[in-house]
Amino acid sequence: MTRRVTMADVARQAGVSLMTVSRVLNNKDDVSAETRQHVQATIKQLGYRPSDIARGLVTRRTGVIGVVVPDVSNPYFSEVVRGAEHVAYAKNYSVLLGNTEEDVERELTVLQSLEEKCVDGVMLCSSRLAEDELEEAISRHPAAVLVNRRLEFADERGGVGVVTLDDVAGGQMAIQHLLDRGHRAIGFLAGPPASHSGQGRLEGYHLALAAAGVAPPARWIKRCPPTVDGGRASARDLLSESPELTALFCFNDLVAIGALQTCGELGLPVPDRIAIIGFDDVPLAALVTPALTTCRTSRYELGAQAMQLLLDRIDGCEDECREIVLPTELIVRSSAP
Repeated sequence: MTRRVTMADVARQAGVSLMTVSRVLNNKDDVSAETRQHVQATIKQLGYRPSDIARGLVTRRTGVIGVVVPDVSNPYFSEVVRGAEHVAYAKNYSVLLGNTEEDVERELTVLQSLEEKCVDGVMLCSSRLAEDELEEAISRHPAAVLVNRRLEFADERGGVGVVTLDDVAGGQMAIQHLLDRGHRAIGFLAGPPASHSGQGRLEGYHLALAAAGVAPPARWIKRCPPTVDGGRASARDLLSESPELTALFCFNDLVAIGALQTCGELGLPVPDRIAIIGFDDVPLAALVTPALTTCRTSRYELGAQAMQLLLDRIDGCEDECREIVLPTELIVRSSAP
């Protein structure tokens, strides 16, 4: 086995002290240009690579960020992670991805694992944990940013950073579009009970209907898994229980696509008999038939802004960079023209 080249090897080959090599590696100013060039040439010649572990002992950082998502197969989160990873990479950080599969026990295990690996910070997307569990888990990390979730606690670090979508406005926008087209019996496939995004969209649903003088009965609202299968099954149940519905607002595009499939199976043409609106505008939304009307969110931007906020917090920013709210945009297509 080839022995790993050490900083001592570089110093010996270059004929300088270990301190000089360290100063060159850390871009310190108190090294002459000639010496710096000579040491850098020696590093290249020997193929020396600084040890992250050794560097971490000095800087108290690992150069690793934990990113946790509830479902890595959901195209929404894959785009969020892409935005986050691009920002992290540009700042010389690596990303360690954790997938919880919508399981709160697994989410706690992932967060504990990241704590044990001493990541410099954690970006937690759409956490399904209860408030007290999340507070306890997050408090164990040196820096944290929540995506699509708020947490009402403060600590000596000034709490956590938050990046969310304007879910309430998005829900209002979707329902108002349906109201403007004459719909009054509008159902809502509202996603998981623990989803804070779902709660915001539900609030927007109620606000828009109340402004129009519509009081939806409880049976018009059904919680569902945030998947195509969840949308398919829940839409079947909802339309069976409330056949008077003429439109469905869905927690996300995957749920909406499942609802489209159910309407096809039941012989309910979309949009002539049932109009359907999703949320997120994942790439598949424009490819299904009929193409899906949806609330567009910048998933890449969500991830990028969350990662930048986390890196800012790692560098000491606290109260002045606590929360970012990103807007949504209604994209009108054939499922609800």
